[in-house]
Amino acid sequence: MVVLAQPAAGAKVWVLEIDGAIGPASADYFIRSLEDAEDAGVDLVVLRLDTPGGLDKSMRDMIKVLLASRVPVATYVSPNGARAASAGTYIMYASHVAAMAPATNIGSSTPVSIGGGSPLPIPQAPQPQPEEPPADEAAGDGGEGEETSEEPAAAKPGKPSGTAMDRKVVNDAVAYIRGIAELRGRNVEWAEQTVREASNLPAREALEQNVIDLVVEDLDELLAALDGETIAIEGGEVTLDTSDNQIERIEPDWRYELLGLIADPNVAYLLLMIGVYGLIFEFYNPGTGVGGVAGIICLLLGAYALQMLPVNYAGLALVVVGLGLLAAEAFTPSFGVLGTGGVIAFLVGSLILFDTDLPGYRVSIPIILAMTAATAGLVVFVAGAALRAWRSPVVSGGEALIGAEAVALEDFDGEGSVRAAGEVWHARSGGPVAKGAVLTVTSREGLDLTVEPREDA
Repeated sequence: MVVLAQPAAGAKVWVLEIDGAIGPASADYFIRSLEDAEDAGVDLVVLRLDTPGGLDKSMRDMIKVLLASRVPVATYVSPNGARAASAGTYIMYASHVAAMAPATNIGSSTPVSIGGGSPLPIPQAPQPQPEEPPADEAAGDGGEGEETSEEPAAAKPGKPSGTAMDRKVVNDAVAYIRGIAELRGRNVEWAEQTVREASNLPAREALEQNVIDLVVEDLDELLAALDGETIAIEGGEVTLDTSDNQIERIEPDWRYELLGLIADPNVAYLLLMIGVYGLIFEFYNPGTGVGGVAGIICLLLGAYALQMLPVNYAGLALVVVGLGLLAAEAFTPSFGVLGTGGVIAFLVGSLILFDTDLPGYRVSIPIILAMTAATAGLVVFVAGAALRAWRSPVVSGGEALIGAEAVALEDFDGEGSVRAAGEVWHARSGGPVAKGAVLTVTSREGLDLTVEPREDA
């Protein structure tokens, strides 16, 4: 990573910045920076955060390192208008100091449904049922015109909604954020509420409800507010002295850029496709080496990206099966049967390949359609070539002589010599043949041809 530093005396403060969805690249940037901060003896790490959420695995990797950090971490949601939504809320709760700028917000931490689709139905805690009034009160005074309505059974409170898997995911998220809230001494009830009900709070209300610690205008005000504060870290406590600071902004390096590029689902998808087609080209036309080398490199990069992303293995299996059928069509032409099945499997697998509904972590529909169209075009080309080859006449080998023209080199009756395909052959005929007569080859047996006079000769 690149460290932009100005030598000065005082506390060493590193400033990191995550702007956008939390994924493998941002998690790697944060974790490596925090580890380097410990080695460099940094006094405080400030994480400037503006995120709509991100991947669960990346978020948990960041929180594990954050909870075990021996360097205090202050997560600061800024600038004005920024947010710490979904995964950002968990990171805020796990930070040693949670601060927000005015006109920012935090919350909306309900997990996105597994396999895409609508958000998970939220399991509601059982609610006490109101006591039913006595029969005479419920019936009223018996006056005309009064009606009673019965609430539908589906609307009764206290009944868990969603499948068992939905409730399992939500309850796991609730237990996780409650544990972090208890560890940091923050509002446990609201932590559960933001998961179950997707609650959201602006900065001032978050401060009032003990969700965060500070509301500050800028970084200087944050450091001034933390001066003299005692922070509990892993293995003890540390008292901050931020009256005189050496502030260093840690910029992402080439590794962050590379991870951010290949961890893009669209790029990972294209790498896989290019890799597979490169190998198919190499096997179909061996010897060049370009397709094989490019295919292996792209496949390895695509596989590395997939292990960092939430992959739906059923979708991946369908993509592999589809590509396998297309390869089978290329090498053992079935006149489109295998190819058509491969295109269908490829399209369905591509649509469900990534197991998330998060923005930025789904393959673009136009890219899927373009790759499917290219794949279908390949199938049409291969099947058409096979059909043309099947219909075309034989142009080489012994079978190419059948129906060919032959010229008698001598007069003979029964057996003699003829010239066919530029060569002299021993020929048999069912009748007398004159020298120079034009004949037609009807069959071949070894080095002997069977001929008969041409009808138009």
